[in-house]
Amino acid sequence: MSTPRRSASWFGAYGRAGMTARSWVKNQGYSDEVFDGRPVIGIGTTWSELAPCNAHQQRIAESVKRGVWQAGGFPLEFPNMALGETLMRPTTMLYRNLLAMQAEETIRANPLDGLVLLSGCDKTTPGLLMAASSVDLPAVMLTGGPMLNGKYRGTDIGSGTAVWQAEADLVAGRIDQEECYFIEGCMSRSNGHCMTMGTASTMACVVEALGMQLPYAASWPAVDARRYATAQQTGQRIVEMVSEDLKPSDILTREAFRNAIRANAAIGGSTNAVVHLIAIAKRVGVELTVDDFDLDTREVPTLVNLQPSGKFLMEDFCYAGGLPAVLKELGGLVEREAITVNGKTMGENIADAEVHNREVITSFDEPFQAVGTGTAVLRGSLAPGGAVIKQSAASPRLLVHRGTAMVFEDVDEYYAVCSDDDLDVDENTVLVVRNAGPKGYPGMPEVANVPVPKKVQDAGFDDIVRISDGRMSGTAYGTVVLHVTPEAAAGGPLAFVRTGDTVSLDVPNRRLDLEIPDEELQRRRAEWKDPDNPYERGWQRLYYDHVLQASDGADLDFLVGKSGSYVPRDGH
Repeated sequence: MSTPRRSASWFGAYGRAGMTARSWVKNQGYSDEVFDGRPVIGIGTTWSELAPCNAHQQRIAESVKRGVWQAGGFPLEFPNMALGETLMRPTTMLYRNLLAMQAEETIRANPLDGLVLLSGCDKTTPGLLMAASSVDLPAVMLTGGPMLNGKYRGTDIGSGTAVWQAEADLVAGRIDQEECYFIEGCMSRSNGHCMTMGTASTMACVVEALGMQLPYAASWPAVDARRYATAQQTGQRIVEMVSEDLKPSDILTREAFRNAIRANAAIGGSTNAVVHLIAIAKRVGVELTVDDFDLDTREVPTLVNLQPSGKFLMEDFCYAGGLPAVLKELGGLVEREAITVNGKTMGENIADAEVHNREVITSFDEPFQAVGTGTAVLRGSLAPGGAVIKQSAASPRLLVHRGTAMVFEDVDEYYAVCSDDDLDVDENTVLVVRNAGPKGYPGMPEVANVPVPKKVQDAGFDDIVRISDGRMSGTAYGTVVLHVTPEAAAGGPLAFVRTGDTVSLDVPNRRLDLEIPDEELQRRRAEWKDPDNPYERGWQRLYYDHVLQASDGADLDFLVGKSGSYVPRDGH
């Protein structure tokens, strides 16, 4: 005798409880057939016009529903908190954990047997996957797809990356504000998330590499008909997964995370993947540390020539073969036996993949960038808990550098003076921007890639070493050391750096050091006072008290792990 579906506790119940559940759903026009024991599939959307990258999810959801109906399921769409990086302040990272908690409780509290998770903009993907991992019902993710390539005066331009370039040109006086307005329209010309290899595209690829998204789903453009065909297939597949009882805990193994880490290195992905993958791993109980992102990628070259590290964009990546082609190029570095949401192994999924454009996806033997150009993890007296740098987006001449620190207490302090012609800075200066970590901002915003000072740009230098406990957008570029742990607000050494100190960066040897005597460091530490929680109420107060450091995924301490999909008590 088969075990009744979870949803039967609602829709199959006798008496008042069952009558209430069925009757109020019938007010939407559903007939009795939907309560015959078929799997109830929750379609968790992050649609919102305040999250522009996700604003087309209503249409995607309709395609998913079509697939669910075809496979004999009963689809019910529900909303989740929408996190649009372009509009939300101070940063969507402040709310990733709130989305994860809200989605987890919504899923657990409702009559759902399986899940389709619709995401797009940066933090919606990890937030929903963290939630699904903690509930551990059969689940498949479908990201919303990238925008079409930006087109500007005969050239392709990329979302985000073009913003940083235009900002630098504006500061340097090469363009005016009117030209910026024109660039805006050229850059964002269709539905979808960033079409550079920023965090949104990175996380879409990472989720596919984890095995939680159907093959090729990461790269179909948002407006491509195949995006909606994939949505329909996703709806069909989740019904099968419920019957198979194939859950996130079956898919998100150590081998799956290794595939994701190596894929991130091969595509020149965002450093933000480090924080998100660690948080997801902690939800399913997989041991994953920041050092794995260095150790597991030492043999991985950068194969994908995409902005911000390269030339092309996600539309080109799609036509060149997408992520399966990249994974096939990695050969023996892929854990081929890892199971995926379509029921096949990763090896089976990539067996027939082909590369159609070698300019976009290069070969393993002749890569876009050499082995070891992925994310590097640095340690030293300035970052005892670790820091990261995206080598593929950095300037080779600065990967080994020793310079004098110029310290700013926050990003606003830097912006107030960065255009001053008399700023005491040159191309050798090391900019330190602190109090941008999980506690310090709060939320660890994407502010670490502050623009190069105008004085330095005028001298002919377009890059300078920047160090911060914050993050940077995956669309950004430059020699920027990120996620310095412990952060300044938690009493890490970054809090004790002073203007005039010497800072040493040695990426090949994975070092980041503050060159002052230990006794001086201890003296400064003794003078430091642990700040009180500055927030009186609400989510920010809770977040400040419980957020973990970047090296632990910046989740809340009480959300690590999972509570499962138990059926809540009937309160009627």
